[in-house]
Formats: sequence, structure tokens, C-alpha cells
Amino acid sequence: MDKISYNINEDSIFFNSQDINFKNPFGAVASGESITFNIEIETVINCSHVVLFIDGSKHYHINLEPVATITKENLKEYTVWSGVFKTPPLTHILFYYFEIFTENNLNKIFYGNNTLALGGIGQIYKENPIGYQITLFYKNSKTPNWFKESIAYQIFPDRFNNGNKDGKVSNPKPNSFLYGHWSDTPMYIKNSKNHISRWDFFGGNLKGISDKLNYLKELNINLLYLNPIFEATSNHRYDTVNYHNIDPVLGTYKDFTTMIKECKKRGIETILDGVFNHTGKNSIYFKDAIKSKDSVFYPWYRFKNYPTEYDCWWGIDDLPCVNELEPGFFKYIIEGKNSVVNHWMNSGIKGWRLDVADELPNYFIESLRYRCKEIDPESVIIGEVWEDASNKISYGQRREYFNGRQLDSVMNYPLRTYLLNFFNGSIDSKTLCQYMNSLKENYPRENYYSLFNLLSSHDVIRIKTSVETLVQEYPIDHQYFEKATERVLKSMSLIQFTLPGIPVIYYGDEVGVEGKKDPDNRRTYPWGNEDKNLLKWYKKISILRSESKVLKNGEVKFFSPHPDVFGYIRYFPNEKDFIGVITNRNPNKSKIFNINLKEFIGQFSNKIATDIYRWNDPLIVPTDSSTNFPIKIPPLKTLLFSSKKV
Repeated sequence: MDKISYNINEDSIFFNSQDINFKNPFGAVASGESITFNIEIETVINCSHVVLFIDGSKHYHINLEPVATITKENLKEYTVWSGVFKTPPLTHILFYYFEIFTENNLNKIFYGNNTLALGGIGQIYKENPIGYQITLFYKNSKTPNWFKESIAYQIFPDRFNNGNKDGKVSNPKPNSFLYGHWSDTPMYIKNSKNHISRWDFFGGNLKGISDKLNYLKELNINLLYLNPIFEATSNHRYDTVNYHNIDPVLGTYKDFTTMIKECKKRGIETILDGVFNHTGKNSIYFKDAIKSKDSVFYPWYRFKNYPTEYDCWWGIDDLPCVNELEPGFFKYIIEGKNSVVNHWMNSGIKGWRLDVADELPNYFIESLRYRCKEIDPESVIIGEVWEDASNKISYGQRREYFNGRQLDSVMNYPLRTYLLNFFNGSIDSKTLCQYMNSLKENYPRENYYSLFNLLSSHDVIRIKTSVETLVQEYPIDHQYFEKATERVLKSMSLIQFTLPGIPVIYYGDEVGVEGKKDPDNRRTYPWGNEDKNLLKWYKKISILRSESKVLKNGEVKFFSPHPDVFGYIRYFPNEKDFIGVITNRNPNKSKIFNINLKEFIGQFSNKIATDIYRWNDPLIVPTDSSTNFPIKIPPLKTLLFSSKKV
């Protein structure tokens, strides 16, 4: 992929996939709609013709025509080549680049995506260009508005709160390990083969969640995501024993319906973790399947050497994989009158988070979504996907999660990764903007505004521990350490709560719970020992989010005024008010940056005079509306600014 070395410079050809002057409409496109492409090529190159090459389920060649001549700031003359492509009626991921023929077709060069494949401004190639992406989705694909405007709270049920008056564990499992104190550090008890020999329990339960719903309302939570609650052997319950039963350690079905009722009284919806790629080895289904090949459950599983060898998730024999499209399993989970989906949806839940969505067949996800939407059109389906979900390849197949018939949302692990990499110095602000814009471009708008924006989960290191680790590498004195950790935590959470998508709090993050990898990241909520200062901060940003229309639904524009400074604004195009965020990740006390904000906020720059505010405190601003408008950004500080007080 060497860049071309002719007498053509990088500025001889220009295209920006994220600018509607070059590709209109922006980003993902509904199938069957038309896209206009414009590319600027220096006139002296003498192009004989330009072809837009689009690769999807089949190849498309669109001949572009010269439509205008312009002189740019570099005083060079460019020809604008333009063409229109009507997208196919079926959804696909398309990739495109430009073929540029010169000197009476004797030479051919290419213009494609940049080497990071993040969209935006591309580059010239001599051969093998990297393509730009277009995500196609079905028209009228919508995610529920209530969902897009939510603040969510994730609970690992065993570790949140015990609602029993005596504080004991309900219905302890045989050979389980029970902790002596709620504040003990979780651990695994393993045998000589490094297998878990005794599962450990603290005793958190459904009654405990019901008891703390008023606390969740203080955080403006209106969506509760529960890790698995079905009967299982382990404490994490991803090894389902019976899909229709509440795990007795968590309580009863009545406890569950009471919790749902109390949630709805407070305007809180609930989604459950759907573990449909595998069951537990001790499940009623698998245990029956290994008794006889005549079992109705035998076809659910893939046996290699019956009954002892079978396909299992990531080689863990406690988690035998199922054939999701096997008629018996498919009916049991989705289609039957008393299917798992029917039973729990009719019990009052609002949808599912699908565990290991990458390993579920497309048809299974589509059918599950269809059934849920039949029962409740406002229900939601969220997928566990760790990468850019718009172009994910799983088992050699490109997935179509966002075609409008599968997932409403995915867990936005990329956001966590991008922010940590920015604050630890792995990437600069310009690269962070590229990553942010790439997701914005690749995801259909309905899905982009429905992303589960998380900083922690049960599968990753707690955000406070991650931040403490990166702060330890900062060239600062020890006395500044705690302040630096707090500043980065608050900066990242403010960004989380002000971006498009749904901010998701992993239980305890809001009060400073720490934790390394599993099981340490599943510590108990520290009732009575919370970080009150951090909790106050989370309540503050949750109020900000819940009361702001622009933060829920407004457009977003990212900008990079300095490698250490990242910013963005949220706005409605036809309204004057906006909210912006700007952060300085540099830990050096002397690195106070003066940013000319007007240079970066485009159409709103003329609306800034003396009426811009930092959160709760007016900034010291010029008395006139001159274009020289510096804002001081202290080190390790994030400022929220607005056209009016918030």
C-alpha cells in the first residue's frame, strides 16, 4: 500500500467521507437511497476519467463527471468530479474507493481511506487502496426514544445488596463458599487443575435491589440491566440450569415481579442478560441429553464423542454450546407459547442484553428481536460486541447487527478503550477525534444514539483502578496523585454522560469501587463506606444529563485544538443553544492551554459574547464578541461550557 510517487502530491486530490460536500448524506445510509459523491482533483493532472468503485455483495462501477472548477486556498485549480450511486435494496456493508485515470488512460492511481481505515480525509495509493465504509440499513429502522434518553445502571446481583433482614444468604448451594463479611474481597477457590471447585456467594438478591430503588432514582436511573438471574451453579450465572426459574439464591419469582412493579412505579425499566449460546453443564437440559440420545434435548448440543466430549464455549466444559437454530431449542427460547422470551417479556421486562452476540446466528437474533417487538414494540435488544459492531467479522462472516432487524444497541467498549488510550498518552486528540468520528460515520444514527456507553463492566478492570494505573505513569509528585486520579475519573465520566448514547454506570463505580480482573472487578457495593464526593459528582452529572434535551438528542461535533486537548459540542442545527465539553489530559501543572474556542465551534462562534458559561460559574470572557476568544484549560481538567446556565 505504498503511496504513489508520481508528480502528484497529497494535496493534488481531496475527498472527505465525513463532509457532506463530498459524500451526501453523511454516514450510514438506508438501502435504496441515493448517495452523491464529489472528489476534487487538481486540474493539471489531466484526468481522462474517474470511476467510483464500490464493493459489496457485487461490484459497482460509477463513472464520475466533471461538474465544476474551483480555486482553493493553496491557489491551485481543482476539477470537481461528481456522481450518484443508488444503494441496493438489501442491506450490506459496502466499501468504496476512486480509480483515477490519467494521460489518456495510460496511468491509473487510486484514492481511498486513510491507513487507520477511520474515514474522513483519505490518501492516494499506487495500488491496493483501503476502502471507505458505507453501512446500509433498512428504511424506517428505529430504536425506542425512551431508550435513547435513558441513564442505565448495571448490577451483578450477588454483589449489590442483600435484602434479607438477617443478612444471610438465601438458599445456599451445596458445596458453596459463603463470605463472613460483606466487605470481603472476592476470590476463586480452585483445584489442582485450576478449575473452580467451590463457587463463592455474598448473598445479594432481588429484595436487596428493590430496597435500593430510591437510591437509583437519586442517580436519575431509568434503566436497570441485570447480569443473569436464572437458576445456575455459579455466582455469575452464565451457566444456566433452568431458563424459567429465578436462582433461589436471588429469591423467588414473586420477589422478581415485586421488583419489576416497584421499578415501574419509579419509571425504571429492566432488561435481563440473555445467555442463549450455551447452557450450564448442570442444566436440566444437558443432564437429560447425556442420559440418552433419545432425549428431546440431545439435538440441542454438538457431541464429538457422546456423552463426554462436546462443543463448549471457549473450551470451558462447564458451558456446553447449543445449536441455536435446532428446532427444539429455537422453539423453547423464542417461538413456543411458554417460550423463555414470552415468559419473561410478559413478566414485565423491557428487553435483553444478548451475551456473546458474535456467536449467535443472524436468524436467531432477528427472530428474537421480532418476537420481542411483537410483544412490546418499545422493547430493546442490546448485543455484547467488543469492537466496531458495524463491520464485525465473526467466524468468517461479516455481521449485520445494525441492518435494522437485529440489534438496537451494543455495549460500547470502544469508547472506554479510546478514552483510556487518550488519557494514558497512547493516542493524541486528533486520533481520538478520528476514532470518535469513525463510529459516528459507521453506525446508523438510531444505533449511534442508543449505544451503551460504559467505563466499566463485569468483564473489564474497574475504571477507578484503570485510572489509578495510568496516573501512576504520570510525571507528577506523589502528593498530586490522588487529585490526578479524581480529575481523570471526573473527566471521563463527564464525557460519558455528555456524548450521544446511554451512559451506563456499573454498580459501585459512582462511589469509587476498585477492582482488577475478574473476580476482583465484582466486589460488593460498599454500603456505608461510599466515596461521598464521587457520589455527589455522579448525581450532578446525572441531573445534567436527564434535564438536557441537547445531551440526549443533539448533534455532536468533535474538535482537536491541541494534541493534549479534546473537545466537542452538542447542538441542534436550527437552534442557538449548545453545550460543549473540552478536556486537557496533560498532567503537568504548567500545561495550561489557552484555546480560541470560536475557531472550533463553527456556526455557533458568532453567538458567543459574554453569555458563555462554565458549569455553574461564568467564565471570564471578553466584553465584546471578538474572534479572539481564549479559554484557559488547566491540566487534567475538563470544562463544560454552554450558551446558557445549566
